[in-house]
Amino acid sequence: MTDEFFSNRLLDGERVLWSGQPACGLSLRNRDVFLIPFSLLWCGFAVFWTISAGRMNAPWFFITVGGFFVCMGLYFVFGRFLFDAWLRSDMRYAVTNLRILIMRPEPFGRFTALALDRLPAVDLNERVDGSGSIRFGVPAPVWGNRGWTDLTPALDPTPQFLMIDDARRVFDLIQENARKSATA
Repeated sequence: MTDEFFSNRLLDGERVLWSGQPACGLSLRNRDVFLIPFSLLWCGFAVFWTISAGRMNAPWFFITVGGFFVCMGLYFVFGRFLFDAWLRSDMRYAVTNLRILIMRPEPFGRFTALALDRLPAVDLNERVDGSGSIRFGVPAPVWGNRGWTDLTPALDPTPQFLMIDDARRVFDLIQENARKSATA
């Protein structure tokens, strides 16, 4: 159990019913079907541009811009997966008898607490092996003004338990305790 991560954040009378953290490693999402080919094209063109500019003795500006776009392309192709895995490695989740708790450590630190009696829409995305993600609230549109968080699920502003084991059991626990909180 990881409730020692939340011991100094618990309210009077609050107790941890479940705690966990996201699965480690690389994570693919549905939108990667489009993002991976796009990122390969982007990176390939940026490399072509930079090499061509260098061979033609173009002004330093063209080579510098090309280098910048190569770096962006490498982030799109590889970096975003590694960055997301690194962020998830220290994230912690808890369900208490009163709240949902989500802790993301520095350098992008954030602590989120959602009262069970005022939960927004809760969505379960379950995989065949029983793992899955639970989202608390409506997701922002794919093409909205979300910036880099769209490429990095661990930075998504919508609170969620990403890639947890036994997601259905945790979802049912949340639903049961939310119902109890609402009637109390």
